[in-house]
This record gives sequence, structure tokens and C-alpha cells, in this order.
Amino acid sequence: MSEEQIRSVIQGPVDVEWRYEMRRECQEILPGLLLGPFVASKSLPTLESLGITHIVCIRDAKEAFSVRPRFPERFKYMTLDVEDNEEQNLIRLFPGAKGFIDQAISQGGRVLVHCNGGISLSPAFVVMFVMQHYQLSWEDALHMVQNRRYCISPNGGFLTQIKEYEAIYKANVAHASFPQTARATARRKRSDEDDEDEQRCALVDDRKRPLVQEDSQEDPNAMQT
Repeated sequence: MSEEQIRSVIQGPVDVEWRYEMRRECQEILPGLLLGPFVASKSLPTLESLGITHIVCIRDAKEAFSVRPRFPERFKYMTLDVEDNEEQNLIRLFPGAKGFIDQAISQGGRVLVHCNGGISLSPAFVVMFVMQHYQLSWEDALHMVQNRRYCISPNGGFLTQIKEYEAIYKANVAHASFPQTARATARRKRSDEDDEDEQRCALVDDRKRPLVQEDSQEDPNAMQT
């Protein structure tokens, strides 16, 4: 995308007036990906009207009795049990969630990502997703999600991990874009260097061998003294 298109994506719709009660609704962050609270996932008519096909249910383990898949026969779920505190490692859990979302969208599905309140935990996952999807900085990704769901506020620990994830995904992109031929050349170069090392070692071994080998057997024709 051009710089202007990226700015437009980050800014989002400018004609939406945020209302407090919208905290209890879900919002579309990018085509096919919606973010909201658990209450939005409990209304079957709402989910059907939004065309939802997949749901990522992110919950604190203590909430499992209430925050749970409600319609497993109607939607495909991924459930993540985490702790909604600053010590929780989200980066470790993110690849699985990203794979689930990517597969759903690639198949033409629509995914709702929710936690209990849709304020801190699930938004952290969605910020990391849009960051990598559009190859944005963490600040731009956070602004993009906030411009669509104004009430999000990842806690300090989650925000730190969002910042850390920018370096991780950029390193993966750089590695993936490294030309295959260059990788093969680098492997061949290492192989050639290994062969040269083996040849040098063999040459050193040859130099260490005695030039004349002593014969351990006596010459029967030698004079006896």
C-alpha cells in the first residue's frame, strides 16, 4: 500500500461517533476481523447478522465457568486460557491465534476475537495481528485498533510485549524476503569453506607423517658382529 493508503487504514472511519454503550458491542478492525467483549459473543442473532464463522475466546482461567464457547455447533472456536495480568506471556500464544485467524479469513470467514471486557487482553492480540498484517509500527497498529474500538487499553505488560513483537515480526519478514538463491549461495560458500578446512587438515596430517618409515624386520644378509 502507498503511504496515503496506510494513513487512511490507520485513521479508520471518521464519521463514527463513539458512544459509551458501544463498549458492549464488537467492531470490525479490518475486513473479516472483529473485536469485542464476551457479551457480544452470547447473542446468536448478533453473530449471525455479522456473518461470524469463527470465534477466538480469550479468557482468564478463573473465568472459564462463564466465559466459554456458547454455540460450538454453529461456529468454529479457538479458546485460549491466559491470565489477565502484566506477567502473562502473550507472544508465545500469539502464533496459534494468528494461524487460526489467517486460515479463517483466507477461507472467506469472519472472525470475532473477544475476552471478557474487550478492553485489554483480546485487543493486545488484535493489535499484534494488524501490526504484522499491514507491517505497521506498534504505535500505528495500536492507533488503528483504537480508532475503531475507542475503549481499548492494554495493560502495561501487554503494551511492552506489543512493542517487542514489532522487532520479532520485522525480523521474520526480513528473513522470509531474503532471496532463496542468496541462501543457497551462502550454504554453498559454507560447504566450500568446510571442504577447504578438511583439505588443510589433511595437508597438515601429511606433513606430520615421517618421510622414511623404519623397517622393524632384520635383514638376514646383514653382517653379524
